Amino acid sequence: MEKFFKLKENGTNVKTEVLAGITTFMTMAYILIVNPNILSTTGMDRGALFTATALASIIGTLIMAIAANYPFALAPGMGLNAYFAYYVATQYGWEIALTAIFVEGLIFIVLTLINVREAIFNTIPNSLKYGVGAGIGLFIALIGFKNAGIITASPATYITLGDITHVTVVLAVIGVILTAILVSRKVKGAILIGILATYVLGIIAQLTGWYVVNADIGQYDLIPNGIIGSIPSISTIALQFDFSNFFSLDFFVVVFAFLFVDLFDTLGTLIGVSSKAGYLDEQGRLPRAKQALLADAIATTAGAVLGTSTTTTYVESAAGVADGGRTGLTAVVTAIFFGLALFFSPIFLAIPGFATAPALIIVGFYMLDSIKKIDFDDYTEAIPAFLAIIAMPFTFSISEGISFGIISYTLIKLFTGKAKDVNWLMYILTILFILYYVFIG
Repeated sequence: MEKFFKLKENGTNVKTEVLAGITTFMTMAYILIVNPNILSTTGMDRGALFTATALASIIGTLIMAIAANYPFALAPGMGLNAYFAYYVATQYGWEIALTAIFVEGLIFIVLTLINVREAIFNTIPNSLKYGVGAGIGLFIALIGFKNAGIITASPATYITLGDITHVTVVLAVIGVILTAILVSRKVKGAILIGILATYVLGIIAQLTGWYVVNADIGQYDLIPNGIIGSIPSISTIALQFDFSNFFSLDFFVVVFAFLFVDLFDTLGTLIGVSSKAGYLDEQGRLPRAKQALLADAIATTAGAVLGTSTTTTYVESAAGVADGGRTGLTAVVTAIFFGLALFFSPIFLAIPGFATAPALIIVGFYMLDSIKKIDFDDYTEAIPAFLAIIAMPFTFSISEGISFGIISYTLIKLFTGKAKDVNWLMYILTILFILYYVFIG
């Protein structure tokens, strides 16, 4: 291990790396609960999604460890899974959504190999990058509030407060407050602990008769039902691709949306975590960036084959880095724990939506952090970012937010005498989005 991972060279040891790997797993294990809950709304089997989520995480994290020797873990990304379930799958079916992710992964592999991925990143203005991240945060938080029943639809006001006395709403609110307290106190694995604590309270509510099992209204039995050690099959979702709309503009827009969000989410995460670990050189560049990006691209492709949404590098990897993780051995340990989690599927699959809602809300809060980096003194930068942010929750679509941001950025710059500030690729994207709205949207 010393020779392969270069532990001494990176100022670490086996014990430190193992503990860091466990910490990383604890901070991101919530995805094993949240991802199946979100994607199963499309009609996909939750058990199969649990297995696919774990396998995609294992594959991506191991590739990162071996190819790049970084302590970064990968899993199906938040925000991208919501876009998959609530927009693409709703309009086109989950098979086409998986196909779009598969195509996106292949494109990323090619772009990474020919060193274009970094170039694409540089063409999009920073304000929009930060705006997209913040907008996705609001979008995820909205889903959390909706899943918890804290908010509900209203014919008069579109959205209104739900029944705050309902058992699932009360439990979800308790979960949000508890998770917020744990996060504020910097407790390791705060989000996972918050989910499990809310779930345990739900079980107590069921045993005391407050929570009544009624599948017709979405209140399922909270007691685990299954055999510990059994791994659900992925046969119903693996390799379920649909290329029937491959040459349509709709399919292009979906692929581009996945491509755009994944691109900036991954690069932003790599830069953020790498800076905390001290990996960036004097020019702010990341050594072995190509290998890290390639691991991410291969993981996305493999995840689509298995039957799950875009697999990407997780910002929660920073928790392991903060604990001293410096090499791929940390990532290997994280992958091992994802493998062990496979054998406890009955427990993970019994955890309901109201217990994962606090995680969505707090993760949304985390993602809103990027709004601080937007230059609000320059209206030509800030207004397009604002439109991208606000359009995502209001239109319930990440891709609409992206298109609003790109179109407004280009046009505002063009008509305020700052046309030279806009990269040529932005003009092409703007024209494509406008044509989409005129003829299809």
